[in-house]
Amino acid sequence: MVDVDLIIIGAGPAGMAAAATSAQGGARVLMLDEQPQAGGQIYRNLGAETPPPAYLGASYAAGKPLLAGLRTAGITGEFNATVWRIDSDAGMPRVLWSRGGTSHAGQAPHVLLAGGAQERPTPFEGWTLPGVMPAGAAQILMKTAQLLPRDAVLAGSGPLLYLIAAQLIDAGAPPQALVETQTPAMMTRAMRHLPRVLLALPELAKGLALIRKITAAGIPRYTSAAGFHASMRTDGRLDFSFTAKGRAHTLCTPILLTHQGVIPSTHISRAAGIAHAWNPAQQAIAPVTDRWGGSDVEGLHIAGDGAGIGGAEAARAAGELAALDILRRLGRIDKNTRDRQAKAPRRALTRAMAIRPFLDAAYAPPPEILAPDGETIVCRCEEITAAEIRQSLEGGATGPRGVKTATRAGMGPCQGRMCDLTLRGILENCGAAPALPRARTPIKPVALGELAALAPHRKTKA
Repeated sequence: MVDVDLIIIGAGPAGMAAAATSAQGGARVLMLDEQPQAGGQIYRNLGAETPPPAYLGASYAAGKPLLAGLRTAGITGEFNATVWRIDSDAGMPRVLWSRGGTSHAGQAPHVLLAGGAQERPTPFEGWTLPGVMPAGAAQILMKTAQLLPRDAVLAGSGPLLYLIAAQLIDAGAPPQALVETQTPAMMTRAMRHLPRVLLALPELAKGLALIRKITAAGIPRYTSAAGFHASMRTDGRLDFSFTAKGRAHTLCTPILLTHQGVIPSTHISRAAGIAHAWNPAQQAIAPVTDRWGGSDVEGLHIAGDGAGIGGAEAARAAGELAALDILRRLGRIDKNTRDRQAKAPRRALTRAMAIRPFLDAAYAPPPEILAPDGETIVCRCEEITAAEIRQSLEGGATGPRGVKTATRAGMGPCQGRMCDLTLRGILENCGAAPALPRARTPIKPVALGELAALAPHRKTKA
């Protein structure tokens, strides 16, 4: 039964903006998200009753207007809801999700995928040890439980490292050091994009302010770092070894936070049959969309970082644009109204994306992360090393499917989320053709009992 006009999957900046815009235009909206409340990763826990800690800064609090927009009449939110399938071959998209131990199904003429991004896997020897975790995961703990990683080493590249370091300084738990893989050559390549950065001077100023805060706090910064290796001491602390500008270093730390940027979360869009392509600038797979977020599958749309990394402001603008086009398709507004109302978010999107080519070039992931070798574990689920994958290629395996058959890499519970990109990098490094990975449903684990007792979604009168 069709009970809403639009189902939005994901309650981050793109999803929230799209929900408010659609509902204000008269559409009935159902929003689904895995988390207990709206906000996505960047605004996670912002809607909690207790005020957010001051160290999270003004950019975190800037999400409050988006949360307020969800109070618009016509929006129904279902949280703690895990979407595990989208059917798009029945004339109208059908979404299946699990909530509270029960699976539900809902149909709508339009579905907007706003699942955002995931952190890029950063494989190196020792990255699976206790005490090594993605920097973004540490920030989630800072937002939800106010748990601070103390005496941490931040390793990798990207603006998020600077943001977390600055937040830790403000929280009274400054990091021990920043170990950055950024090189002068990367910055040189980035400089050709500098003219476009003039459109995003506020964002550039924010980044420079973070770096100044880190410098003023006396936090050591090791640049041009390579050769990451972590090992565990008998007392549970980590020895983190690397080279920086050709010199060897070892730091002892209780926690190592790694980061090499974020990539679009495409598992759901690939499983839905949407066309994808390789984005060489962002070294990631991204769905193919039009300027309104429309895909090649009728009724399916994508907005936000799940369509290509741009950040929170870009996601917000993209969500508004997608919603306006959906309203046009629903007959709520005409083309002229859509185009007129799209002018402001289109300008906002252009400004937000202006700095992206510069950031992509300046903080590119290093080759040793994209295509590791030796005993570095690539597939965490099945504990398959880079050496085993390379040996399978030498033994005649061709493409991702051949490697999976030979090694089971990518066939664990995460369904390749943590190793698909690395597997592609190794294939390319070995001269093999890196085909786009396939994704199958269910895209998240679901109990057989839920499938057997699948309940249709109750009619929602938003």
